Amino acid sequence: MSVKKDILWRVGVVYLLMALTGLSIVGRIVWLQFGERDKWSVDSDTAPIRQVNIEANRGDIYSSDGKLLAVSVPYYDIRLDLTVDSLTDNVFYDHVDQLSRALSTTFGDKSWVDYKRNLIRARQAKLQYYLVKRDITYDQMIKAREFPIFNRGRYKGGVRFIEKSERVKPNGYLASRTIGSTTESERGNIVGLEGAYDEALRGKEGLRLFKRLKGNIYVPLYDKNEVDPEDGMDVVTTIDLNIQDVAEKALYKQLQKHNAHHGTAILMEVKTGDIKAIANLQRRSNGGYWESVNFGVGESTVPGSTFKAASLMVALDDGLISIDDSININNGVTHYYGVKVEDSERNEPKTITVKKAFEISSNVGITRVIYDHYKGREDQFIKGLYDLGLNRKLGIEIMGEGEPFIKSPSHSDWSGVSLPMIAMGYELTLTPLQILTFYNAIANNGKEVKPRFVKEIRYRGNRVERFDPEVLNPSICTRKTLGDMHTMLNGVVENGTARSLSKTNFRIAGKTGTAQIPDKKTGYKVKSRISYQASFVGYFPADDPKYSCIVVINSPSNDIYYGSLVAGPVFLEVANKVYATQLDIHDPVNAPGRPVVAEAPYSKSGSYHELSETLSSLGVKIEDENNGDKWVSTVSDGESVRILPREVQKNLVPNVKDMGLKDAVYLLEKSGLKVRVNGRGTVRGQSLTPGSVIRRGQTINLEMSLSDS
Repeated sequence: MSVKKDILWRVGVVYLLMALTGLSIVGRIVWLQFGERDKWSVDSDTAPIRQVNIEANRGDIYSSDGKLLAVSVPYYDIRLDLTVDSLTDNVFYDHVDQLSRALSTTFGDKSWVDYKRNLIRARQAKLQYYLVKRDITYDQMIKAREFPIFNRGRYKGGVRFIEKSERVKPNGYLASRTIGSTTESERGNIVGLEGAYDEALRGKEGLRLFKRLKGNIYVPLYDKNEVDPEDGMDVVTTIDLNIQDVAEKALYKQLQKHNAHHGTAILMEVKTGDIKAIANLQRRSNGGYWESVNFGVGESTVPGSTFKAASLMVALDDGLISIDDSININNGVTHYYGVKVEDSERNEPKTITVKKAFEISSNVGITRVIYDHYKGREDQFIKGLYDLGLNRKLGIEIMGEGEPFIKSPSHSDWSGVSLPMIAMGYELTLTPLQILTFYNAIANNGKEVKPRFVKEIRYRGNRVERFDPEVLNPSICTRKTLGDMHTMLNGVVENGTARSLSKTNFRIAGKTGTAQIPDKKTGYKVKSRISYQASFVGYFPADDPKYSCIVVINSPSNDIYYGSLVAGPVFLEVANKVYATQLDIHDPVNAPGRPVVAEAPYSKSGSYHELSETLSSLGVKIEDENNGDKWVSTVSDGESVRILPREVQKNLVPNVKDMGLKDAVYLLEKSGLKVRVNGRGTVRGQSLTPGSVIRRGQTINLEMSLSDS
């Protein structure tokens, strides 16, 4: 055999052996993967080492004024490895008594003897992950780190503090349902803003390796994570916590007063659609009320008379009526196909204007207007309502928005009475927020904006995303129709069913609503009683609207159910609070032609420097008769404030009458006296005579102008 053939033969053999080896390896892999899969597969729950996802710190939710609405608070479990080499029997038994006493004193849940007994049992059982205490606070954790044995740390003492977090709402039930919760469903977090912005709030999970100990207990393999979690972002809402508090309390008071089942109150900023407050309360079995359901967003019910504005808007925009047209209301009673429609008041003239019918919420008047002009062309009327967007959801980010329903003539339930019933707000359903959005558009010169619950998302204080106001409809009606609507809504408060809301420092416009609410099983009666829904929706100040608001109270059961009497007081209390605290509603103090101060104000006596500076900044005329004294008296004559010297001599009791408490206490304590105060306000009397000699350490009692009781 030639050398060449010999080499080729040898190379061929080597290649063949390599190919056979490769095939055998591939075959073995295939066999292990499929043939012996059950034998070699390891359940992740029983694997000696496994990867565990580490939750990121969830972002916070803030009110528009920077207050926390939801925050994750850290809690800790204390775990103890009683097998570490450095924790010898001598160390353990020398300090177990002290450790047990410290645990019992700090947590107070067990006696120190019980703690000691459990620790010794865990020691004897050689537990490596013994739970000493669950769910301690951060402050308790810091304190516990100094306990005997624990102060030796993880490697010498075996102690570990396992951190976890709990979602907390610092303000209790205020806007609780709108804020939402982190309760997991099959689709993840879905409730409220916690659900709507879950992805941003959640952050990104990290990764950590855990090892399995005896007893199928897993502990971290290393101190550090394989992949560190990334904190979630913060959500800044549109809610003003101060107004939210007022809305909740006002609603609570009315619900209790009228023994109602539930209610909602929503305040919206006209230009932006910002939801400044949204309160939802439902009666509990113990008679109290709690925020458990977001009725404002999710409850779609018969609106009743608040819908009459939409009915007339369609007719006005179609050019079929004028608000000065006359209507025969037939003494407040009429019939449609045998169905009786009547007004709550029967003392009106036989003929009234459309405007008057709206102001007094005449069922007969409004239904007659719509029936007379749209009978035979019902499609045109319903299309007009659809063009207003009242049959569509608003598309807000919070899940659970109720489905609006306005039937069309092609609907299987349409009947001869459907047209007049819809005209007065029956045979249809809308949520309170959907009704408010419609009225807010009237206040906003016809521009309909989407309700906004969140202004921006931040990460570590820096803005990541901003949500601008979203326009749903640039113009819901003509300018003339809009003017007519303003006129009629003003008239409801000035001359109509909401006259109780007219006694304010600002003008309110709006509409009352009183509706009978049908039950799916029993119709309009529940336990032989008619179930009512009282509401008021409107805006203020009427001349230049800044805020719109709706209040809906369901099932008042104390025989008072009219919207003006049940829902109106809540609206008024919220409006008064907003008017008192929001400067953008008021005319500027220094408006052209307006004096800065109408008359010289009353002024307490006190420090010359502070008084003169304050009065000058307010534009108050000053007659300064002081000769350089630090302490002065003041006298106001209505046109100016006279500043008079008040002499303070060393070692003599100062005269602090007519001073504020701050100046009085400062002056007296500087003179060596001990001060006791009864009340608040301005000093009206002092127990030591001014000018008498001071004895060091002597006590002086001050009587103030206002009592603390």
